[in-house]
Amino acid sequence: MQWTVVIPLKPLARAKSRLADTAHDGLRPALALAFAQDTVAAVLACPAVRDVAVVTNDALAARELAALGAAIVPDEPLGGLNAALTHGAAAVRAFRPDSAVAALNADLPALRPLELARVLNAAAAFPRAFLVDAATVGTTVLTAGPGQELLPRFGRHSRNRHRDSGAVELALTTVRSVRQDVDTGDDLRAALALGVGSRTATAVEGLLLAGQ
Repeated sequence: MQWTVVIPLKPLARAKSRLADTAHDGLRPALALAFAQDTVAAVLACPAVRDVAVVTNDALAARELAALGAAIVPDEPLGGLNAALTHGAAAVRAFRPDSAVAALNADLPALRPLELARVLNAAAAFPRAFLVDAATVGTTVLTAGPGQELLPRFGRHSRNRHRDSGAVELALTTVRSVRQDVDTGDDLRAALALGVGSRTATAVEGLLLAGQ
């Protein structure tokens, strides 16, 4: 099964506010963009992925991610993460009604294409499935097979909400890079230990040079 991956990205100026203890306001947008660039590049290199749609209204992010090969879907609902994902999935299926769709966080800078392929291949066995994040309370991936609604429930305690919605939790233990999203300084250090993409590595180097 080949998947279309939908990635939501809020305006960079408002992204990654929980990294305030690690990077000041002027540096967080560059970090958020680097995370998204490394995420999109890894997704596009995944053998289980047909294409990527990024839902965003940020002009810089749209330009940079389109240059990597992502399709850009304007965030017309302006209703937050779940509304953006629902809108993105609908936009994909307006062109390919039978597409298998996966929602993925934009902050997975250590993402490995083959680990993502393991997740998506496992998810293909279920109508809807999800992968819990490294903190074991959230979600990094939510999938919907052909003919299934995505029904995203991202946000606080999304692991329980996705499970309660009928999605199957994937029991995979060798996909750390797909689970390691970055919200806090500790998350960033964990991602760095796994090995991040080149853009995030450069952004973090700039962070260190700035004394953050």
